[in-house]
Amino acid sequence: MRVHLRPATPADAPRVATLLIETRRAFMPYAPSAHPEPEVREWVANVLVPSGGVIVAEVHGQVVGVMATAHSEQGSWVNQMAVEPALVNQGIGAVLLAHAVNTLAPPIRLYTFQANAGARRFYERHGFLPVELTDGQANEERCPDVLYELKQQRPGGLES
Repeated sequence: MRVHLRPATPADAPRVATLLIETRRAFMPYAPSAHPEPEVREWVANVLVPSGGVIVAEVHGQVVGVMATAHSEQGSWVNQMAVEPALVNQGIGAVLLAHAVNTLAPPIRLYTFQANAGARRFYERHGFLPVELTDGQANEERCPDVLYELKQQRPGGLES
C-alpha cells in the first residue's frame, strides 16, 4: 500500500475530525470524548489544522490517517494520531510515525491512555519508552495515561 503524506489544508478539516472521532469510538470506548462531536469538528477546523504541524496520510487520494505535532521547551510532541479504523495494522501509522521521527527534534514525546494496549504496543515497537504513568487527572477524560519518549534517533530515523 503506497501512503502519501502531505500537510493538512483547511479543506481536510472535516475528514481529520471524522478520523479523530471514529478512532476514539473504535479503540477507546473507556475514554469517551470530553467534547461533543460538533465541538471537536469546530476545534479541528479553527484550531488544530490552522496551528500547523498537521500531516495527513493519503491512500489512493483518500485521507486515511492524521498526525499533529508541536514543539515545546520539553522537546517535540505527537499530540494527535489517528488512522482509519478499518486500515489499522497496514503500515499507515508506521509511515506517519517515521515522518515524526525523521523531522522532529528529539526528544519526541506523546501520551496515550494506559488502557490503549494496541497503541502502547505500536509505540514501544517503534522505540518509544514509557517514562511516566499518571492517574489521568491532568487530561480531560480523567483516564490514566502514559507518557512515552523517544530520546534520540540515529541517521535514517532509527532510534538509539
